[in-house]
Amino acid sequence: MLDVPPAAGPGDPASSLWSACQDVLAQELPEQQFNTWIKPLAAQFAPADARLTLFIANRFKLDWVRAQYAGRIADVLERLYEQPVKVELALAPRVLPTKHSVSSAPASPQGAAIVDADISSRPPSNEVVEAQQAQTQRHRLNSALTFDTLVEGSANRMARAAALHVAGAPGRLYNPLFIYGGVGLGKTHLMHAVGNHLLAGRPDAKVLYIHAEQFVSDVVKAYQRKAFDEFKNRYHSLDLLLIDDVQFFANKDRTQEEFFNAFEALLAKKSHIVMTSDTYPKGLADIHERLVSRFDSGLTVALEPPELEMRVAILINKAASEGADMPEEVAFFVAKNVRSNVRELEGALRKILAYSRFNQKEISIPLAREALRDLLSIQNRQISVENIQKTVADYYKIKVSDMYSKKRPASIVRPRQIAMYLAKELTQKSLPEIGELFGGRDHTTVLHAVRKIAAERQQLTELNQQLHVLEQTLKG
Repeated sequence: MLDVPPAAGPGDPASSLWSACQDVLAQELPEQQFNTWIKPLAAQFAPADARLTLFIANRFKLDWVRAQYAGRIADVLERLYEQPVKVELALAPRVLPTKHSVSSAPASPQGAAIVDADISSRPPSNEVVEAQQAQTQRHRLNSALTFDTLVEGSANRMARAAALHVAGAPGRLYNPLFIYGGVGLGKTHLMHAVGNHLLAGRPDAKVLYIHAEQFVSDVVKAYQRKAFDEFKNRYHSLDLLLIDDVQFFANKDRTQEEFFNAFEALLAKKSHIVMTSDTYPKGLADIHERLVSRFDSGLTVALEPPELEMRVAILINKAASEGADMPEEVAFFVAKNVRSNVRELEGALRKILAYSRFNQKEISIPLAREALRDLLSIQNRQISVENIQKTVADYYKIKVSDMYSKKRPASIVRPRQIAMYLAKELTQKSLPEIGELFGGRDHTTVLHAVRKIAAERQQLTELNQQLHVLEQTLKG
């Protein structure tokens, strides 16, 4: 067993450099890329010559990190350290430092081979590419995305319950399962959770997670290579197909034809299909009617933007998984200001953690406000009650003046209630303040509108979709 130099003490700014770099990269990279290539890396830092050594498990991973990420890592380190940092890549010794270990000792422990200090972006060899493709060929699942790591709340309770049922008894009820909602609400997480749950009980099951664009690409390749038998053998033999963002099939007639065939073949052999989209089946544009009817033949469930309590729980749990303590009052501050989706919430958390670790300061509301100053400035500048009124009025083709007039026809009352609901959801205004901006109405009128629209959103698919469109428009 080999010794590794100890990590620097917490008072040394260098000890937080790699952790801060990881936090920045986690925000910039897709989650699966970060978890696969960056999160497992251990590092040692030698401040005397501004050299950081990354320890990587094997040559394949080292080649890939060098080709795809080393230049980016060096850029981030230079921004954080405010001077150039030399990045070296090394094969890990038999005993690894922990993943956040950063040492001020010399950066080449006994047993570690410094393989490449040159971080120029050389393309990976054919063998590296083939090895990566072979590694991801089987199911393409992210093992970190499970039901256990998904925070449950009213916004996702029905979808989670349906997904858990499918994972436990595929091919029976809810086939296909169609999950829809805006970006960053957890659709992809749920699909990976289904696949991981099934494989935990049935390791030999044929499971595939794929994005709709990849399916389109596979159809094109099958045409080019005249390899449709191979294509069908792959897709028609699955036990579970998880396909993300089926709205990308729009206007692709041959792809839709092949997906219809795969769909029918899988249902015939009692295999299960789980799909996601940014809208409900009948809201999909330029998709063949017979395919839409198949999408709608099982169970369709929506994912909503997380409510306040759920956002707080997500922040606290995610911070804990990153080894940080998020005080509840800070979590409430962030949750009140980041309302749209889980992805933006996690992005805000990463900014706070990076700011805290690099500046060696405890997490607090002032620190969170400073770390998120750009986000808060944009939010405050973009979303106002006046902007909401104009956006809703344009959408429903009424006059902005109707928002605060005394007129009460249904064609005006309904949009006005929707605008009140959005004002409560997307701004920091109190009920009396919102009422005042809607023609001096009492706060109880606003409360009635908010409760009415919130309740109907859970029941009326069309209203829910309209609200999604308005929210995305307002958030830019």
